[in-house]
Order: sequence, then structure tokens, then C-alpha cells
Amino acid sequence: MDFIQSIILAIIEGLTEYLPISSTAHMIFASSYYGIQEDDFVKLFQVSIQFGAILAVVALYWKKFFDFSRLGFYVKLACAVVPALVLGYIFDDMIDAALGDPIPIAIVLILGGIVLLFIDNFFKNPEIVKEEDITIQKAVTIGFWQCLAMMPGTSRAAASIIGGMQQKLTRETAAEFSFFLAVPTMAAVTVYSVFVKTYHQTGLKGYELLTQNSENLKMFLVGNVIAFIVAIIAIKGFIGIIKKYGFQPWGWYRIIAGAALLAYFTIYK
Repeated sequence: MDFIQSIILAIIEGLTEYLPISSTAHMIFASSYYGIQEDDFVKLFQVSIQFGAILAVVALYWKKFFDFSRLGFYVKLACAVVPALVLGYIFDDMIDAALGDPIPIAIVLILGGIVLLFIDNFFKNPEIVKEEDITIQKAVTIGFWQCLAMMPGTSRAAASIIGGMQQKLTRETAAEFSFFLAVPTMAAVTVYSVFVKTYHQTGLKGYELLTQNSENLKMFLVGNVIAFIVAIIAIKGFIGIIKKYGFQPWGWYRIIAGAALLAYFTIYK
């Protein structure tokens, strides 16, 4: 992976991480299209640039994240992230293996798109319009919904937003809680990938891969800055679109993108 390719992946991460369209599917397609070899550093890079996307949410909602008088906010996020931490650790190797086969990912992208076409009709009578009204039980339930995204192509954002709507949250509130929940979830994944996980090809830890040479470290730093900036734009745009149009535009996008990926990987690969 060269420097330009790392910038492209960072832009894709920032654009897609908080949208219900699967950042993983887009990363896989981009990597294949540009001929990026999936070595240990590339795997680490694709996960570690989530740190920039995390900071985008913290920057946009800094009043919530730094209002230490609201202990309940932190408790809800801590409880909601537990299912993903436990199941993610248990199924880490299986998830890595699933990432190697793009065909099922494209199919899941299409199926998820079909769900989004009708999701606004499934949950017509939301009751919760403020994060303060989300109970710990509801937060944990949304956390379990988020675990559906362990199947690549599902989209963490889509799974947690649908979970929120199933728990009677309005679509705007469900989307915002999905953003909040992403922070501890992706922070934990990033810390695990950088400091704990040993990568199979090289036998190195993530931080050893990052500091292996100056080019790796430069791509990591620049990638996170780009993901941060692009994610801020994407989050603002997403909230505006779902308020006006709901989830149908994202459903159609997923179906078209999934079909294109399916055709690409079956015909040209």
C-alpha cells in the first residue's frame, strides 16, 4: 500500500463508518480495485484509522462526552459496549476469515439494503426522543444488536440504529446513540488491534508494525487526520438526510453497491 492508497482508504473510512452502508465492504472493494495487498499492516491500518473517526464524534458531541456530572451517560455506553467486546474477542479469528471472501459480504450488503427500504415502516410509533430516556436495559439490547455487524457487510451503524428503533427510539435519537456507542466500541477495537493483537504473517504487535518504519507511521497519522475531517462532514450530512428522507436512500445505495460488488467479484475476479 502506498501513501495515496492510504489516503483513499482513510477517506472511505471517514465517509462510511457512521453511515448504514458498511465501511468494511467499501474497504474491501477499494483494496481490491487498487490492488492493495492485504498484509498485516494494511489490516492494522484499516482498523486503526477508526481512531480518527472516533474523535469526530467526540468533537461534534463534546458537551455530552465531557459533562462528567451525567454519570448515567457513561454507564449506558459502558454497559452497551460489553456484548461487542466479549463476542468480538471470542470470534476475532472467524471475523478475519470472513473478511477474505467478498461474495458473502456483497450479499449481506444487498440484504441489509432491502431491510433499510422498509425499516421506517417497521417502527412507526417511537417513544424516546432524548438519550436521557434510554434505560440501561435498552442500551444493552442495542449493544447486542450492534454485534450483528460482526458479519462483514452488515454495518455497525445499521445494526445499532435498527436496534435503537426496535427499542422505540426515534430514528434521529437512534442514529445519535449509534454514534455515541461507536466511541467505546471502536476505541476498544483500536486499542486491541494496536497494543494486544499479534498479527499472523509477521508475528508482530500492532504498535510494532506502526513503528517498523517512518512511512507506516506517517500513513497512520495522516490517515487518522483525514478520517477525522471526513467523518465530521459525513455525520452532519447523515443526520440531515434521515430527518428528511429516512433510510430508503441508504437502502437503495446498499442494493446498488452490493450488486456492483457481486458482479465485480464474480465476473472480474
